[in-house]
Amino acid sequence: PFPFISNLSLNVAVLVRDPDTGQQEFARVKVPQKNLPRFVQIPIELSGRHPAPVFSAVPLEQVVAFNLELLFPGMSVEGHYFFRVTRDADLELRDLEADDLMEALEEGLRKRRRGGEVVRLEVADEVPESVLQLLMQGTAVEEEDVYRVSGPLGLDDLMSLLAVPLPQLKDRPHKGRTSPLLARAQKGLLEDGSLKAEEFESIFSVIRRGDVLLQHPYDLFSTSVEEFLNQAADDPLVLAIKMTLYRTSKDSAVIAALIRAAENGKQVMALVELKARFDEDNNIQWAKRLESSGVHVVYGVLGLKTHTKILLVVRKEKERLNSYVHIGTGNYNARTSSLYTDFGLLTARPEFGADLVELFNYLTGFSKQQSFRRLLVAPVTLRKRKLGLIQREIDHARAGRGGHVRAKMNSLVDPGIIALLYEASQAGVTIELVIRGMCSLRPGLEGISDNIRVVSVIGRFLEHSRVFWFANAGEPEVYLGSADWMSRNLDRRVEAVAPIEDPALRHQLEAVLDLYLNDAGGWHMRGDGSFEQRPSDGDGLRAQATLMERWRGGLSPARKAVA
Repeated sequence: PFPFISNLSLNVAVLVRDPDTGQQEFARVKVPQKNLPRFVQIPIELSGRHPAPVFSAVPLEQVVAFNLELLFPGMSVEGHYFFRVTRDADLELRDLEADDLMEALEEGLRKRRRGGEVVRLEVADEVPESVLQLLMQGTAVEEEDVYRVSGPLGLDDLMSLLAVPLPQLKDRPHKGRTSPLLARAQKGLLEDGSLKAEEFESIFSVIRRGDVLLQHPYDLFSTSVEEFLNQAADDPLVLAIKMTLYRTSKDSAVIAALIRAAENGKQVMALVELKARFDEDNNIQWAKRLESSGVHVVYGVLGLKTHTKILLVVRKEKERLNSYVHIGTGNYNARTSSLYTDFGLLTARPEFGADLVELFNYLTGFSKQQSFRRLLVAPVTLRKRKLGLIQREIDHARAGRGGHVRAKMNSLVDPGIIALLYEASQAGVTIELVIRGMCSLRPGLEGISDNIRVVSVIGRFLEHSRVFWFANAGEPEVYLGSADWMSRNLDRRVEAVAPIEDPALRHQLEAVLDLYLNDAGGWHMRGDGSFEQRPSDGDGLRAQATLMERWRGGLSPARKAVA
């Protein structure tokens, strides 16, 4: 029988012939991946190149392929072709029928490791039709699931080359800065003597004075979000901490702070989303550890995935309970905070705190909250409000007041929003979109989307932030949050999107959107769905490089733009 092909494994399809009988046979050789490097380093002098390269390696699958006669002694090797399969990794869970979600997930993970159905077959471009048909039959895929690849398969393994000690070939290391607003709120600097006691102020004092906008990786996660959580864990006035965890890093300071807070007698609640794809096992282990430490762990609302990034701290101050809030576009993950671009808002505005109290009640109990003061919450209010904001721009445009929408997100695929954006374009609304990934909207189509342009910015950091700007006839409204314009985010996930109330912070976000929309290396989407890179004369600004330079100079984008 055709052998079982494990998910994402590298394989060699081998044709061998018995010289005695003349019979041709098919064999499959699995390339080892667990304990051997994908790229086998060889001495530079063996490369045969002049000048000599700085590093020389050969892919492991080629080492295997060109030594197949050692595996098939006495046989004639007539051909070898590389291939790999991708299996369906979705866990089919019926929440309502699962008495214990964690137990159901652990069983689902065991099934995933055994493998779902094959959804993609990748083959080397030179594979002959006869071998391809054999592979298709053995993996039960159709023609539309076959991808011919010119070059190596499994390019994600190229990441291993980052470990090669050749700093001259790499970007200059980027280390973010501590937000100037939080510079005197670092407990570590107070403890090591770098900051005098009279100069120190708690992070709660800073947030009470005004909203703080964070932009990672330019603002350090450790001196902002982690500092906020660490001070909350140790502050005797803090009574409760509640937060959502979707993905977090392995050696997580966030988890350590929550455990310490519980040990300090605070009421600590963590909503751990067990169904975060490919992080299920990691999150199960965190949930067990948190629960054993006295943290109240919940898994969210039946039938919905909790994707929102929210953190609530309740503090007793002068016989009153005050709330401090963090709402972000990215995960509470120290590692990805240095690789992904994300925004976060720290605020003590009472309406935000009240909204988060009610949202956590919705997530942890039987509340059926249907309205919120300031936050846009999916699946309750977010879709309706976003459609309403676009419709308002249409109404402004038709009344001669102009209309303008700007948005930055990962993906735009929701049919309802796309249809309304087409209507807005036809009404004269200018629509400018920065979309890193999937985009089902077609810009620049005559009579349909003439007033829409789509830009994708690909750079050193993964663009992950979501920002939404509406001109509102000269009184702009700006929002940030965890939700893309996708049906799953609007209807099947718990999401929170927050308005930016501070005019200076709105101006800062407007300046960042300007930068991305005019990125000198940005990819512009054509009406047929293809992309072309914007031609650059070398003098144009690149968004990520510019932001790194501005932060090194100690100026926020807004202040730099004004200057």
